[in-house]
Amino acid sequence: MLRKSFALLASLMLVLANQVAHAGASDKLRAFINGSHSGKASFTQVVTDKKGKKIQSASGVMQFMRPGKFRWEYQKPYQQLIVGDGAKFWLYDADLEQVTVRKLDAALGSSPAALLSGNNEIENAFTLQDTGTHDGLEWLDATAKKSDTGFTRITMGFNDKGDLATMELHDSFGMKTELQFSGMQRNPQLPTSLFKFVPPKGADVLSE
Repeated sequence: MLRKSFALLASLMLVLANQVAHAGASDKLRAFINGSHSGKASFTQVVTDKKGKKIQSASGVMQFMRPGKFRWEYQKPYQQLIVGDGAKFWLYDADLEQVTVRKLDAALGSSPAALLSGNNEIENAFTLQDTGTHDGLEWLDATAKKSDTGFTRITMGFNDKGDLATMELHDSFGMKTELQFSGMQRNPQLPTSLFKFVPPKGADVLSE
């Protein structure tokens, strides 16, 4: 379940890009999708169950390059690497010495990640609603129009610089994944080699 969540989350960060001043959160999101080229940020991730109990926490660094390329490096409490090269989705678990590879579309399906990393408009699958300002952030809710989407609801909070600072993802099982981003760099020059993956020698490679 958690690995599937990582897959869905990975390319969500492909939307991060241009700052939009004096705009509502949904307008900022639309501008991110339309103007995104590349990005880099540190992240922390906390997953809680339907009773609010923390079941997983992690942190690392994410990088992306549109369209369809991303790299999430989970550094604590374990080492795990997720790479999307535009055609395939790679997940490398260093502890297990195991690589999982899938076609990118198959790995992401009709999830928010796929909508935000591809050419589709998010509003084809989600209804956006600005929900005001609290905790120093401007917020929006994105509610899924169909039940087969990986996440049923996403909330996003933008800071006064126009950066996406917080994202909360709710699935149909009652689990919530909260992401906090820091040190956001928008449109940095990133080498394309970051988004290429070669399985380490000796690692088991599983195709799904």
